[in-house]
Amino acid sequence: MTTMTQLKHAAAALALAALPSLGLAQVAVIVHPSMSISGAKAEQIADVFLGKSDAVGGASNLTAIDQAEGSAVRDSFYKAAAGRDAAQLKAYWARLTFTGKAKPPQALANDAEVKKQVAAKPGAIGYISAGSADSSVKVVLTVQ
Repeated sequence: MTTMTQLKHAAAALALAALPSLGLAQVAVIVHPSMSISGAKAEQIADVFLGKSDAVGGASNLTAIDQAEGSAVRDSFYKAAAGRDAAQLKAYWARLTFTGKAKPPQALANDAEVKKQVAAKPGAIGYISAGSADSSVKVVLTVQ
């Protein structure tokens, strides 16, 4: 193999390794294990996190638990579920907060904190990296 071919292969391997950090990681939408949610769609879940609804798949009075601004899992979730990037999301909430129509969901620092809060609070809905999900929560949808 020539040096040029080796460089091309190395570049391709690096590009593939970087895909999860580019917002292409799987995100699990989680709820309390006792909750019964069926047929949840990404758009419906996004509406809960955008303050447009509090119901998904037969469950109502849901409380959204968000991730911290700037986290990769947050960026991945909103891009996949709501089709919005971080700047669009920030502008959306600034507009709603300014007009008094809604407040953004509570944001926690990381997957572990979101999972702990959702596991402790029936009616909570959150999202974490798919690899962080365990039996303390129920995964109702995975988005990428």
